[in-house]
Amino acid sequence: MITWDQLSMYVATGSCWHSNQTTTTTLAEQQSSQSKSIRQILSMDNTGYCNDSFNSIRSSTSDEDMVEIAGSTLDFSNTEDVPPLDRDYGSGDNPGMEEVNGVPKLMDLLDEPVPGVGTYEDFNTIDWVREKSKDRDRHREITSKSKESTWALVNSVCDAFSGWLLMLLIGLMSGALAGGIDISAHWMTDLKEGVCLNGFWFNHEHCCWTSNETTFQERDKCPQWKSWAELIIGTTEGPFAYIMNYLMYVCWALLFSFLAVTLVRAFAPYACGSGIPEIKTILSGFIIRGYLGKWTLVIKTITLVLAVSSGLSLGKEGPLVHVACCCGNILCHLFTKYRKNEAKRREVLSAAAAVGVSVAFGAPIGGVLFSLEEVSYYFPLKTLWRSFFAALVAAFTLRSINPFGNSRLVLFYVEFHTPWHLLELVPFILLGIFGGIWGAFFIRANIAWCRRRKTTWLGHYPVLEVLVVTAVTAVVAFPNSYTRTSTSELISELFNDCGLLDSSKLCNYDNANVTKSSNELPDRPAGNDVYTAMWQLSLALVFKMLITVVTFGMKVPSGLFIPSMAVGAIAGRLLGIGMEQLAYFHHDWAIFRGWCSPGADCITPGLYAMVGAAACLGGVTRMTVSLVVIMFELTGGLEYIVPLMAAAMTSKWVADAIGREGIYEAHIRLNGYPFLEAKEEFSHKTLAMDVMRPRRSDPPLSVLTQDGMTVEDVETMITDTTYSGFPVVVSHESQRLVGFVLRRDLTISIDNARQRQDGIVSTSRVFFTEYTPPQPPNSPPPLKLRGIMDLSPFTVTDHTAMDIVVDIFRKLGLRQCLITHNGRLLGIITKKDILKHVAQIANRDPDSILFN
Repeated sequence: MITWDQLSMYVATGSCWHSNQTTTTTLAEQQSSQSKSIRQILSMDNTGYCNDSFNSIRSSTSDEDMVEIAGSTLDFSNTEDVPPLDRDYGSGDNPGMEEVNGVPKLMDLLDEPVPGVGTYEDFNTIDWVREKSKDRDRHREITSKSKESTWALVNSVCDAFSGWLLMLLIGLMSGALAGGIDISAHWMTDLKEGVCLNGFWFNHEHCCWTSNETTFQERDKCPQWKSWAELIIGTTEGPFAYIMNYLMYVCWALLFSFLAVTLVRAFAPYACGSGIPEIKTILSGFIIRGYLGKWTLVIKTITLVLAVSSGLSLGKEGPLVHVACCCGNILCHLFTKYRKNEAKRREVLSAAAAVGVSVAFGAPIGGVLFSLEEVSYYFPLKTLWRSFFAALVAAFTLRSINPFGNSRLVLFYVEFHTPWHLLELVPFILLGIFGGIWGAFFIRANIAWCRRRKTTWLGHYPVLEVLVVTAVTAVVAFPNSYTRTSTSELISELFNDCGLLDSSKLCNYDNANVTKSSNELPDRPAGNDVYTAMWQLSLALVFKMLITVVTFGMKVPSGLFIPSMAVGAIAGRLLGIGMEQLAYFHHDWAIFRGWCSPGADCITPGLYAMVGAAACLGGVTRMTVSLVVIMFELTGGLEYIVPLMAAAMTSKWVADAIGREGIYEAHIRLNGYPFLEAKEEFSHKTLAMDVMRPRRSDPPLSVLTQDGMTVEDVETMITDTTYSGFPVVVSHESQRLVGFVLRRDLTISIDNARQRQDGIVSTSRVFFTEYTPPQPPNSPPPLKLRGIMDLSPFTVTDHTAMDIVVDIFRKLGLRQCLITHNGRLLGIITKKDILKHVAQIANRDPDSILFN
């Protein structure tokens, strides 16, 4: 093994000195510091080394340059990749060059941050690996500086605390907005039927709270609340009053929907729809500028109230997730750590999605699980804790506002008095089957309608479509009291367990044999009003199933949670009443004998409604764990977890048997978003070489060389291609990979160099090497761009199985992967290529993947 002394002697006794050069560093000085590295020994002021000297390493990054120290053999060979250069570094005075320890070093303008470098264009995918690496470097720098001064230590503590402060602000802002939306939507929904004389800002319920003339049987009637017929024609009875109320109901609905669609079209086109498919895509790393911006937040908040109040078959729960994510994105700009790092920002958006569900349902734990199970792409443990904290703050804020006026956080609080029996799992599973079939039917029908909207004239008239659907909804809904009321109030009534004090038609049983001493009612025969209500609910079920198909996806904010729950709650309540009457009239059957004796309270129809709601929502969204938690948080029915679990799993199994995609995944595919679904399995046997570009009939891959191109050559390649990035190789002949450069970084760096560095012209040489050879005396200064190059691009060989490549893309969040063969660059696979390949295998149109 060669020793340091031998190495120093080799340097000192080399035979390649120029006759006019003298050494200024003695051998004794070199030997006195044996702890120095080889590069420090090589950096002596011996500027006249010949081509075999140590400095030849500096000007070459060829992987064929060998340094074999074992056996005291040193071989520094040149190849065709690095032609011999005149290394008389002492001659020439080139601008843009400076000497460090006698070796020329090119001034790198990227030593200082260039605005725009490291950012991404619209409709592009972020580089998760690069973003996480940037954050680690930033954290190391802050940690190392924190030991230098007190101020740096304070700055380090503030940086660590900034994430929790951001979660606090998101929870407060989202909770306040959700409370305002709930209160406004309740008031405007009641405005379609009448107005309060004590103050037009009171809704129906609040208006009658302070009245002393309200009877218990007619608690919703008071002199202070006037219907539109009473205000306009002076009477509440008769056909004219009915027609007047009918007309005012339709007119208000049309006005609200017209305002909603007009505001969306004029100010924030991204404010329409649910927002969850796009948020899933954004959290996977895709950039959609403006989707989570200020205007989108303002318009979505206003139009959500208008859309819900119009009576359309939609909910506010999905859009509230979008609203919370807008809050998170806007508040991220207050903190440099999140403003400048796209990966860190997506951790915040994952927590914001949990906040959205927390304020939508009053379910903070369910919100965290929803973000983890359904929405998030990257969900580290730290994000789990912060999501929990943000959801807690949001729920506390909403509880402080008390939008429902019942001092409860939950939307549909239930209090069932009868435990469920094991045999009831059979009808619960039947509800799960119904929910799965309904979910699969809804997804197929809604996607077919939305595709028709995209490909026909219908998509050119969004305002007309919204007005027509609103008119049909209002005209059909008004005669039926169960469709006229808001969907949330309908679900609340369906979940309700009948007591002696209930005035609902669903609770109008024959109470002849019931004592007034207890509110726990036994099973009893249904009265006429119950049968009337069942007919009305049956019609409402058919209407809701059909109208929701065409409503979801229109150009207004529209959620799907509440309409899906309404369908399931109606079906469950009908089945529950049927089971109740069956147990009453046939209590001697074997299935009822032993647990349902005459006069006992055996069946709870409200429980069936709750299970049906969970089944239908699970069939549409394919949620399981988060759905069950949301449902028991939503209702307070903790002891009914097993029926909810049975229905949720059954609905998912049945729906997956019919179609694998949930509603959000189906809309992602319909819109062509570049989302790589983690739940799908890639089972086809293909290799990376089958998917990579260029193909055999394609032109060769566009690459940059590390030292053989001019600024004009690089700009020509950028102009002639549309690629997002370019591999950097040693030379076109060798195709040895050096790194990868993004198109955006390349363009910004060249423009910045032209402005800030004197002498940069089209003929300036571009170098991606660490050290640069001297230029001829009259040549323009070179441009060094090594600082923007990714020195460790992810590579696989051409025989790597595609299922492994797909897993790599999913788990690392890659933008592209380079394909090599024996160390030489062959091609490239991008995320878009993966998506096209998956679509082609599934017999779908591969060109449906949208990147622009």
